[in-house]
Amino acid sequence: MRRRSCRSVNVGGVAVGGEAPVSVQSMLSCPAHDIPGNLDQALALEAAGCQIIRAAVPDTRAVALIAALKAQCRVPIVADIHFDYRLALESLAAGADKIRINPGNIGAPERVRAVADACRARGVPIRVGVNSGSLEPAILRKYGSPTPQAMAESALEHIRLLEACDFTDIVVSLKSSNVERTVLAYECLAARCDYPLHLGVTEAGGVRMGRMKSAAGIGALLLRGIGDTIRVSLTADPVEEVAAAKDLLRALGLCGGPNVISCPSCGRSRIDIIALAREAEARLMGCEKDITVAIMGCAVNGPGEAREADIGLAGGDGCAVLFRKGEILRRVSEAEALNALMAEIER
Repeated sequence: MRRRSCRSVNVGGVAVGGEAPVSVQSMLSCPAHDIPGNLDQALALEAAGCQIIRAAVPDTRAVALIAALKAQCRVPIVADIHFDYRLALESLAAGADKIRINPGNIGAPERVRAVADACRARGVPIRVGVNSGSLEPAILRKYGSPTPQAMAESALEHIRLLEACDFTDIVVSLKSSNVERTVLAYECLAARCDYPLHLGVTEAGGVRMGRMKSAAGIGALLLRGIGDTIRVSLTADPVEEVAAAKDLLRALGLCGGPNVISCPSCGRSRIDIIALAREAEARLMGCEKDITVAIMGCAVNGPGEAREADIGLAGGDGCAVLFRKGEILRRVSEAEALNALMAEIER
């Protein structure tokens, strides 16, 4: 798919925007002062493939978390700042690779300039983060509610504050808990600026509904070529966010790894296709090969309909056939089917 053309920024060695692949982010959820707990969580995120990690810095004491994360993690760290510009300066001194602020809520123009100047001196970008639930009163009065246009205007106002400080190393997010509003807000902003965009549906819910809302909102934008980095926000372990984000990117063909296709099953199936598909997906979690793997329930949906799969199996009466690009390789028992499939994938 054709991606929106935009600037590129560097977040601790990870390119966001430009020609760079869409990157995956998450946020630590342990209390900000629990440094051991946050370190454990950050290392788990790193192992899961998270490319950028954000940490809340609600007060001066929490700045120590940024330094601790930088000392032990290889993943770039974003300091999430609200209201107190001094926390941004202290986080930068502690090694933060990116600062997330709303320039409009940290006070006088000289405070915005202080943060912009400090970020420029260190080559650190700023994410302008706009949420529909916290728009400026003047913008709400103008539009009557947090409309997509109101959200885009708020972001542009924040951007102008930074541009007035000769700072343009900017990433922008426009998040709402409403999927349609989120999509429309990003579309509106994408047409009015060329900064890279951080996508997300905020307060999306738990694993089940949060995944659905994020797939609908983030997926709709990515299919339009809009979006450069994503966070799937879930009320769950942040590792679940990374898994969901990677699955979403893989489903859209925006990152590598196996693409598992499997039939929904029906009365023709003579094999436990549901268990086989579940186990195949689990075993392929760590695989990085760009292949399509088919798990099909019968001959009707087997080598015929899935003939384009690189490798696959189709069920029979207590047995299965392995096939490659529609050509049958051999017959195996149901008990041996998955091990035989994995062996073929290894070869």
